[in-house]
Amino acid sequence: MSNLEKFLNAMVTKNGEEMVLKLGEPPYMIIAGKERVLNPNPLSAEFISSIKKEYKELFNDQAGFNYSGATFNFMSDETSVVFKNAKASTSTATNIKIDDLLRFMLDNNASDLHLSTGSKPILRIDGDMMILEDYPELTENDLWTVINQITPEKNIKEFKETNDSDYAYEITGLCRFRANIFRDNKGVGAVFRQIPFEILTPEVLNIPEAIIELCSMPKGLILVTGPTGSGKSTTLAAMIDHVNRNTQKHIITVEDPVEFVHQNKKCLVNQREVGEHTQTFKKALRAALREDPDVILVGEMRDLETIAIAIEMAETGHLVMGTLHTNTAVGTVDRIIDQFPANQQNQIRTMLAESLIGVVSQMLCKRIGGGRVAVYETLIVTTAVSNLIRESKTFQIPSLMEVGKGVGMRLMTDSFIDLINEGIITVEEAMSKAVDRNQLIHIMGNKGMLDLLEQVGIQ
Repeated sequence: MSNLEKFLNAMVTKNGEEMVLKLGEPPYMIIAGKERVLNPNPLSAEFISSIKKEYKELFNDQAGFNYSGATFNFMSDETSVVFKNAKASTSTATNIKIDDLLRFMLDNNASDLHLSTGSKPILRIDGDMMILEDYPELTENDLWTVINQITPEKNIKEFKETNDSDYAYEITGLCRFRANIFRDNKGVGAVFRQIPFEILTPEVLNIPEAIIELCSMPKGLILVTGPTGSGKSTTLAAMIDHVNRNTQKHIITVEDPVEFVHQNKKCLVNQREVGEHTQTFKKALRAALREDPDVILVGEMRDLETIAIAIEMAETGHLVMGTLHTNTAVGTVDRIIDQFPANQQNQIRTMLAESLIGVVSQMLCKRIGGGRVAVYETLIVTTAVSNLIRESKTFQIPSLMEVGKGVGMRLMTDSFIDLINEGIITVEEAMSKAVDRNQLIHIMGNKGMLDLLEQVGIQ
């Protein structure tokens, strides 16, 4: 997208009345009669010249033109360029086009867009919620106008029946989005999360090599865990893509909704969406047994029956990958077992000891200088770990992980410390995200990092 198009998109999404680009001054937009500086950097002669060139290429130097449904007038001289929105309104809510707002979200490197009744639009950027102050508060009617632009009929029907609905939306050639519409005490709301078309490689994401090696196993259960918004879907997509690029297998994914879209490479990939291509996760997994899969991705292991089927499939010759909302690798094992009735736990413990081959728990931390970085905890299920699961001694697993670095095991605290030492995250960020803050402080003290702790007021 050219710089000119970014400016025009900003005018459309914010309903700007005028955009002024002037040599030696920061760019600014007039919204509801007030100047809003877009960034503090003064514009150079080269930049003004490039904007004029882009305008000539796109609109043939016309004095008036249409862009994304809006009508603009163009004026320029030797040192400035001005765009005027011929139909700008002092109220932006009823003129919001969701595609333009989603483009604005991508331009600002936001992971999520939040729209709620009684609130201005909000972006999540590097984990922080940033209010778009140039927008008015949205009414429920405003939200319905936006939602109706893109929400499928079946999801609107589902929402009216249940007050919740999930679906995927795509801007062709740009990005996919996972959407959720809901109702709260104030009215209707919606959240959109970006799902890039490009699937990043395990190397780029720095996914533990030991976990990627497990992707070549003929059978077993691999779990990717972490809180909401920790990057689990991105990690799983990279793992599936690794299998797709390096083996000749049949991959079936069951998701709600389908997020990352996988093209057939060396593998045949069938992606099924709950509510669209199948009724439930458990029905799709039962059906998968008759569909000759080698690898099965379970987008979310939501209930006991889905978990039980996934474990059963991993035991009987399939490589199964799934997600859970747990914070640590050991906590994942306990969570699975504890979900079952007491009279079934011994059986599940035995099945899990036989089928589980690896767990990677992750969370996202703010990177120094902007952006976010994943922090991983890795459990590789060796014979010793399997015995501890079977014997209900999971509390001893962290001790095995401390001495199991040779096979790829890693505690979350060690990952935090490495990122601190490499200057990638701050001590404050690590402390705010650590599941066991006291343990992290203790280990940092043992590793001679007392000076860093003192800098943040920890004695």
